[in-house]
Amino acid sequence: MAIQPITAAEKESVAKLKAKLNDIKQAAQVSEGYKLWDIALDQDSTDPRLDVLLVKFIRARESDLAKATQMLTDTLIWRKDFGADNLLDEAIDDSVLGSVSYIYKTDKEGRPVCYNFYGDIDQEKVFGDKDKFIRWRVQVMERGVQLIDFVNTDSMVVIHDYKNASLFGRSSNAKAATKEIIKIMQDNYPEFLATKLFVNVPYWGAMIFKLVRPLLSEATTKKFVVCSNDELYQSLTNIIAEANLPKVYQKTNGTKEKGIPTASKQEQEKIENAPSADITTSEAAAAAAATTPVTDVPVDSEPKATEEPIIKVEETTTAADVTKENEATNATGPDATNTTATTTTTV
Repeated sequence: MAIQPITAAEKESVAKLKAKLNDIKQAAQVSEGYKLWDIALDQDSTDPRLDVLLVKFIRARESDLAKATQMLTDTLIWRKDFGADNLLDEAIDDSVLGSVSYIYKTDKEGRPVCYNFYGDIDQEKVFGDKDKFIRWRVQVMERGVQLIDFVNTDSMVVIHDYKNASLFGRSSNAKAATKEIIKIMQDNYPEFLATKLFVNVPYWGAMIFKLVRPLLSEATTKKFVVCSNDELYQSLTNIIAEANLPKVYQKTNGTKEKGIPTASKQEQEKIENAPSADITTSEAAAAAAATTPVTDVPVDSEPKATEEPIIKVEETTTAADVTKENEATNATGPDATNTTATTTTTV
């Protein structure tokens, strides 16, 4: 089941939060008939989707009703100030940004799958206009949410591909944009992550993960799925049917092993001496988790690496690969939601 069942205790909290909806809308100064992701925030509503929506805010604030109420209020205020409700109608050129991330089809439970790429990015083109990038980023997140019906699905699967990513090569604009996007998603898009898979993470990931893993909650690490190079295909197809994978991830004939690159002595010293402030917790956790053995990261229903047959994949993906594929299949662009392929990202 793609939707996590609502417990008896959560149902009580949902009922209490629903009873506050009129006050919440008034505090946020939105219209009486306001809809959040096409779901009316009507405290007398019997729409089951509303319960699924409200429980997200309750879970995000660990069942603290007061905090959940404040989070929902703040989300409505932010959406009004940012213009999020009309963002899908805003023309933002994604000819460059669309190569950074995209949604392509669904997993085995019908959840949208979001692919994000951190290597081979022209940072000046992508992050040069930080505000444009942020608006585009939120816009494509909104596109992704449009693929969630809150009946059969209430979340998405996220894949982070770190092939050719650099730990030290990010511009100040890239760092600032990433920090702001992370905050926006944490504050305004609660509990939309079902599972996060990490692939092609460089050698420095394990080192960073040792530093940040104690800071991560068990609930967070349970959503991590680690895909080693040797088992990339198997790990992906445990969750996503091969027919629903982008071609660059599908199994090919004549495959051969591609090892994780090793660091030079100079690179190792640079990593070891790097100030911790240069690496955000979210970025470090994401990068580092991917190089940790599957057996070290608890993931619900995910087979251990030792139980999986080793299937080697000849080709792994980069942003450039995806752009070429999408150009060939017309899988991206403003109309991509009609073909279940939409540009988006989830940090």
